Amino acid sequence: MQNFEYRNPVKIVFGKGTIGKLSDLITKDKKILLAYGGGSIKKNGVYDQVVKALKGYSVVEFAGIEPNPQYDTCMRAVKVVKDEKIDFILSVGGGSVLDAVKFIAAAAKFEGPESWDILTKNAKIKSAVPLGCVLTLPATGSEMNTNAVISRSKTGEKLAFSSEQVSPVFSILDPETTYSLPESQVANGVVDAFVHVMEQYMTYDVNSPVQDRFAEGILKTLIEEGQKVMTDPKNYEVRANIMWAATMALNGLIGQGVPQDWATHMIGHELTALYNIDHARTLAIIMPAVWKHQRQQKGAKLAQYARRVWDVQTSDDNKAIDAAIQKTIDFFRGLDIPTTLGDVDLTPEDCKKAVEQLRNRGSKLGERGIITAKQVEEIFSLAA
Repeated sequence: MQNFEYRNPVKIVFGKGTIGKLSDLITKDKKILLAYGGGSIKKNGVYDQVVKALKGYSVVEFAGIEPNPQYDTCMRAVKVVKDEKIDFILSVGGGSVLDAVKFIAAAAKFEGPESWDILTKNAKIKSAVPLGCVLTLPATGSEMNTNAVISRSKTGEKLAFSSEQVSPVFSILDPETTYSLPESQVANGVVDAFVHVMEQYMTYDVNSPVQDRFAEGILKTLIEEGQKVMTDPKNYEVRANIMWAATMALNGLIGQGVPQDWATHMIGHELTALYNIDHARTLAIIMPAVWKHQRQQKGAKLAQYARRVWDVQTSDDNKAIDAAIQKTIDFFRGLDIPTTLGDVDLTPEDCKKAVEQLRNRGSKLGERGIITAKQVEEIFSLAA
């Protein structure tokens, strides 16, 4: 196992009826920016619960954060934070809203010439406005980590940053808030969480059985509960298990002391930025192709995954690897998620701009840093 340091300060408040605890989590001397997306929280009752819990507080609202939060939208919110002298930002919605809030919190205190440098130059974040979260869509794991991803349509980029300064003070996770989600968003969330686990698990062995077993348990849970939620969407226990699995998938725990990949995410981000394909769907298209391309390097882990997660009974590693890839594709398809470029009306030729973006950044992807832009072209061919 590799050396590591781990700390997670986020307070999780989990379960039905927990939105009412907001008044216990934010002191009344704070001026709050209430940030949310397109207004679904006003249809499903979450907004009313939040407003009721914050009665007597000074609250300024900022709506309209996109599913792939845009830099320009975030900067408009930064102006509100500064003009209104906001003390605390509350994200109400899914991971995209929270990612935006993390960037807003950092950019509002950023001392550099342009806040975009946080994403393009890894500029140091010295401080940020404190923030919290009411989560309504389990997927990104942003509720219990320091990461965020922001898009900029002007440049056709989707980039990530990470800083302990933007770790949420608390996150409220009420599984009942997910009941009204469209089926496609539920499926996207399951796939997103599943691939988060894989980016930390599907690498190579460093004798880390605790991390491996945790990861495999989350994967099996997502497979089992992901199939159930599509036929029984109002089952609280199923929703609760998916919500917690998505949080555990990317709160840092299973990634300690092990090599991590993230090639699927880096390539998928390019497709989302260029073609506005749902993030999770790009992951489902790219990940099997990455596995095929990196079959030799990931072979031992793929075979382990086949046997431990899918209960594949064979002593032949090649057959186990084939089964691992196919069963994962079948799982995604069972959730009505595309798994090839053709499923979203793209060809490898269409993806050449994505390859160029990665080439221009000098990207070398994967757990060993050996996937170059030329090899990304090969991966796109395998994803056709």
